[in-house]
Amino acid sequence: MADTTYTFPIGPVHPALKEPTMFKFVMDGEVVVDVDVQPGINHRGIEFIGMRRNVLQTLHLAERICGICSIVHQYAFTLATERAAQVFEVPERAQYIRIIMAELERLHSHLLWAGVAAHELGFDTLLHLSWKIREDVQDVLEIISGNRVNYAMYYPGGVRRDIPPEKIPRIKKVLDHYKENFQMLADTFLGDPVIKHRTVGVGTLSKKDAIATSTVGPTTRASGVMKDVRFDQPYDAYADIDIKPVIPSNYGFEDAGDVYANIVVRLIEVAQSIEIIEYALDNMPSGPYRAEMNVNKVLMMLRKADGEGFGIHEAPRGEMCHYVRLKENQDNLDAWKVRASTYNNILAWQKKLIGQQIADVSIVAASIDPCIGCMDRVAVVDSRTGKEKIMTDVDFHRLSVEKTKRLRK
Repeated sequence: MADTTYTFPIGPVHPALKEPTMFKFVMDGEVVVDVDVQPGINHRGIEFIGMRRNVLQTLHLAERICGICSIVHQYAFTLATERAAQVFEVPERAQYIRIIMAELERLHSHLLWAGVAAHELGFDTLLHLSWKIREDVQDVLEIISGNRVNYAMYYPGGVRRDIPPEKIPRIKKVLDHYKENFQMLADTFLGDPVIKHRTVGVGTLSKKDAIATSTVGPTTRASGVMKDVRFDQPYDAYADIDIKPVIPSNYGFEDAGDVYANIVVRLIEVAQSIEIIEYALDNMPSGPYRAEMNVNKVLMMLRKADGEGFGIHEAPRGEMCHYVRLKENQDNLDAWKVRASTYNNILAWQKKLIGQQIADVSIVAASIDPCIGCMDRVAVVDSRTGKEKIMTDVDFHRLSVEKTKRLRK
């Protein structure tokens, strides 16, 4: 029998892709038989740059790793720096402000994703509706920080800006508006027959595969995995709040790990974030919002520090990690390593894409809410031949051991 399969590339530049990456599909008619994901097109060298600046300069660089979820990198970097320095006692008020900002960003990120998902399904009216509703949370972020993107709120030992009492009524008004519109948005996304037809059973990821591929965030929770850093390893004011991971089966839906389950998780997390913000606003203690106000003193405290720290934050896309090492009498970072949520979640693409129709590739790829700018690094090319070199897990382990030995010298 003749082989009926053929290869079909998508990327690195394609209307269905919001960021550059490369998919090479093996197709049998309209069905995906195999897929090879080839990232490595968006390398910016941010870690290299950051290790040649002092901590406060790198703090702002970290926020620019991603334009959509900029808070998550600055938050994780701040936590890692504080744990490495071990000289800051973060005030309780600052801890509450931190989680308010983080949950506001979760709101805007999930609503942005909802609009993108609607667009990938060809439902542009719902795209415009989702993004219109999202504008309110962007206004609140601007009221608090002065910016709609890159808020510069996190700081070793606290936050850069307070949330004064006169701003709280405006924030609560927006939250009330979201509660009024939530059911309408949920009914539209979860009840529309066309959306159901395009998403139910499409791009499934079993619980077993979700665990095996180490997926995080809504991608893993949609498969029924109880994984959420705010619940597993609570930090800052999250420890004062009873947070449960959003699992579809707890709300009457199936833990199918398909596109529909991903929509369910993100929509319910919108409602959950509203509750968290309201609790934080109502219970935020008085007092200082930063352990040390003098910037020069903070720099000196960090310069005298010697240690390493690991900061983990539950970003909208899932677990976000920053590793920081400080060396005494050294202005710049001795080591800095970032592991974004998409590092984990792209491993699920192969499981989710194989067996799907080519027309569903864009929504299945979008279902993990990928951020290539967060996770992408570099393709290795042999300078002599110009050909790409495939790095195996053995190669990466060897290189990691060698780098660790160099850093310890």
